[in-house]
Amino acid sequence: MAFRLIPREARFYDDFNALAEQIRHGARLLLDMLEPSRPIWDKADEIKEVEHKCDFLTHEIIQRLHRTFVTPLDREDIHTLARSLDDVMDAIDASATIVSLYHIESVRPGARELARIILDSAEQVVHAIKALEGRKGVAERAVEINRLENEADRALQAAIRSLFAEEKNAIEIIKWKEILDFLEQATDRCEDVANVLEGVVVKHA
Repeated sequence: MAFRLIPREARFYDDFNALAEQIRHGARLLLDMLEPSRPIWDKADEIKEVEHKCDFLTHEIIQRLHRTFVTPLDREDIHTLARSLDDVMDAIDASATIVSLYHIESVRPGARELARIILDSAEQVVHAIKALEGRKGVAERAVEINRLENEADRALQAAIRSLFAEEKNAIEIIKWKEILDFLEQATDRCEDVANVLEGVVVKHA
């Protein structure tokens, strides 16, 4: 039986799971914000609290990395994964903040669709992170995250076409174009996480 004189610090997996769960919670709040015909601006404050929690968890992971002699994954991979996960929550927070900042009065369908895709992507991130320790099932989740990102690209294009066809107010066009771009970027950040995870699995196969 193989054994190690110096055990590996496995708590990193727990921290990654906690971070992914917070991202899913933030994505759920974003959809709650944008599901009604009139956005719930106060949800931006709740999302900001989740973003602060993710910052704290990311900081804890980085600090533990500095204190740990033997890690379950390459040190660079742990650092990159933590930052990539935190970037997802930052993108969700940025999307909610701008909707509140611009005092958007009515939600466009394209924004609501993108928020749903963000939540679906966050769900897949949670499952992929849970599968990371066993190295099984990560690739399938990564493929689905990539598919959802492609779906978000198509949703963004359709939403922008609709925006320019229906909206006559130039200021509203500028506002909504920026909001839609922020929302789509959240799915890009989920894809970044998927890419990191795929690289980790290949490296440790």
